[in-house]
Amino acid sequence: MNCLECGEKIIGRSDKKFCNDACRNAYNNKQNKDSSNLMRTINNRLRKNYRILAEVNTDGKAKVPRARLDGLGFDFDYFTNLKVYKNGSEYKFIYDYGYKFLEDDFVLIVKNQS
Repeated sequence: MNCLECGEKIIGRSDKKFCNDACRNAYNNKQNKDSSNLMRTINNRLRKNYRILAEVNTDGKAKVPRARLDGLGFDFDYFTNLKVYKNGSEYKFIYDYGYKFLEDDFVLIVKNQS
């Protein structure tokens, strides 16, 4: 049997697929490249959004103009979950920070304490 990455002859167990850890890692990194890049991009956007909300909301609750979040580079398309309360209020969350849109282009930011 030959290594799936470099093609070298494999010495050892009959079910081995790679000649060493470097080849195994290189092969798996190539296999996961596309999905890893997409996930990395999404996680970076979520991380940036989280930092912005944490920076703006220092008291557990804050009302800020949407333009301020836009100016800081907040991306409203990326959030981790959506919660609709019984009264119809819809909050988008990034982990434990939530926000909802208010009238006059304001955004209410809350921190979930639970």
